[in-house]
Amino acid sequence: MDLLVNLYSRKLDELRTRVQDVEATIRVALPPEQHIIKDWVRSHFSEYWVSEVSAAMAHQPPGCLIATVDGQLVGFACYDATARGFFGPTGVSEDQRGKNIGLALFYHTLAAMKAHGYAYAVIGSAGPVDFYVKAAGAMPIPSDKEDIYQGLLRIKKPEAN
Repeated sequence: MDLLVNLYSRKLDELRTRVQDVEATIRVALPPEQHIIKDWVRSHFSEYWVSEVSAAMAHQPPGCLIATVDGQLVGFACYDATARGFFGPTGVSEDQRGKNIGLALFYHTLAAMKAHGYAYAVIGSAGPVDFYVKAAGAMPIPSDKEDIYQGLLRIKKPEAN
C-alpha cells in the first residue's frame, strides 16, 4: 500500500518534538561514504535497497540520510530513489530499534524533502503502515493493487529438491 504524507501538516511539528532527544546523529550522507552505506544496507537488508541507495546518492545533494551512534552507521533513509517525491527505503539495525532512530530518520528525511520544495511525500509499498499513520498522519492512496513496483524484476531463488 502506498501512503501520502502532507509535508505542511502540524503532525511534522509534533514529530520534530518527539525526535529532538534521539541519541543518534542524523545527517545527509557524503558521496565518499557511499560504499560503506551500500555494504551496510546489503548486509542488513537487501540488494534491492542497495540499488535504491545508489539512485538516492546520485543526486546533488544526496537523497540519503544516515544515523550514526558513536561514529558507527546504525540506520539510513532515502528519498527520490525509486521515483521523485518518494520516501524510502529506510532501515535501522536490529540492535538500535526501539530508540526512535527510525522515527528521527523519517522526520529529517521529510524535512529535507520539504526544504527541496515538495509539498507531499509518497511512501511506496509502505511496510509498517500504522507507524507512518501515527507518526505523520500518512494517508493510504487508493490503487487497486497498481503501483510503481508492478512488474519489478525479482531474483528467483533455486527450488529445493
